[in-house]
Formats: sequence, structure tokens, C-alpha cells
Amino acid sequence: MGEQIKKIDLENVHAETSSRRGASGLLESALRRFRNLAFIFLLIPVIAICTSAIGLSLVPAIFLVKYIHRFTIAWPAFGHYFADGTAIAVGFLVYGLTLIIVVPTFNFLLPFRVKPFRGNWYSLPSIPWYVHNALTYVVRYTFLEFATPSPANLLFYRLMGMKIGKGVVINSTNISDPSMIVLGDFVTIGGSAHLMAHYGQKGYLIIAPVVIGKGTTVGLKATIMGGVTVGENCNIKPHTAVLPKTEIPDGTTV
Repeated sequence: MGEQIKKIDLENVHAETSSRRGASGLLESALRRFRNLAFIFLLIPVIAICTSAIGLSLVPAIFLVKYIHRFTIAWPAFGHYFADGTAIAVGFLVYGLTLIIVVPTFNFLLPFRVKPFRGNWYSLPSIPWYVHNALTYVVRYTFLEFATPSPANLLFYRLMGMKIGKGVVINSTNISDPSMIVLGDFVTIGGSAHLMAHYGQKGYLIIAPVVIGKGTTVGLKATIMGGVTVGENCNIKPHTAVLPKTEIPDGTTV
């Protein structure tokens, strides 16, 4: 085991060739050797997935706006414009609630899942992580701020794979890697707190689960990083940064 760890630690994180064999090794080597080109090439399907999710979610909103516009076309100008404006506002809400269902569906249909990983940023296991977060951020940056905290944001994170116990409150959208996060019963995530199940270190990308135990409170703008395990009934005070691989015993105030 010690020799294995030593071998991992001595891995050349900047290597342009992959240790994998077969087609996956050739693909990963190409990914590393032609990084900029590969990034652009892989970004195209990611953009296509995200824009398709947004487009599909806009369908009911567009239908509503066009219907109200036609229905009120003969009204006096002010009433017609007011109806159109109200329809657009309601349409945005319809779009957001639809997006909360559509994006996790796209995420579920993807042929790969995010898994714990430590290695080169330009590696095949980093691709599911990148796509998973891209989909998460589509909802985060276009709607989720308006639904936090509420059952809607809890539903979204659950559908994205986050394990959430009963009585949990999440008052933040600063969450990455939801499928790698576990929240026990009655956990409270304070406003603008950051939860992320990844970090970068010495040229490596590390993806590691975050587990927060029952009854724990994560304070305002606190940060929980990848590989952290927080026990039950802990209190992470506001603006506290909990660094990777930290294990916090039950009942601890940090």
C-alpha cells in the first residue's frame, strides 16, 4: 500500500501521455497533448447540452407569453403591455421550475458519473466532473438564486444526486459537485456558504466526497472543501474555511 501511494505521489502530473491502455489511453494522451484544441472540441457538446436544456425549459414559458399576447391584443395599450409584462415575469418562473426538472434529467441520461479522482486535470475522469458542474451552474446562474432557500432548491440538488436528509435547509447556491455531497438530517447550510467536493493541489485535480453529519450548522459564507468529513451536531462558524481532508469530530465548534 505504501509503495502504491508513493507511486501516485511521484506521478508526473504534467505528462502528455496517459498510463491507460487501448483506445482510452490514446484518447487521454490526445487530450493532454493538444490541450487547447481538445478543450474547444469538448466544449462544443457541453454547450450543446446546456443550451438544449435551457431551450427545452423555455418552451412552456414562450407558449404562455405568446398565448397571453394574442389573448390581450385587442385590449387598450396599457392593459395589453401590462399583461405581456406579467406573462414574461410568470414565464421566467415557469422557465426556472421547468429547468429544475430538465437539467437533472439531462444529467441522469449522461452515460457517465462523477467519481472520486486524483490526477491530471486533462484526464478522462475529469470530463464527467466538468459536465456535471456545467449543468449545475446553468441552474445556479439563471434561476436558483430566486428559489433559495425553498423546497425547489432542495429538489434540484436531490435530483442532481446530492444525498439530503430530512429537515435540511440550504440557503446558498455556491455548491459544486452535488452528486458527491452528503447532508445528514437537520443540517443547515447558511447564506452564501460554499460546498465543493473538489480542489486543486500541486497541479492535481482531486475529487473527493463531502459528508456533513446530522444537526450540523455551516455558517454564513463558510467554505467546506473536498474530502472533508464533518461529524454530527457541529458548528462551523461564519467565514470559516475547512480545508481538504479535514475530519471534524461530533459536537465540535470550528
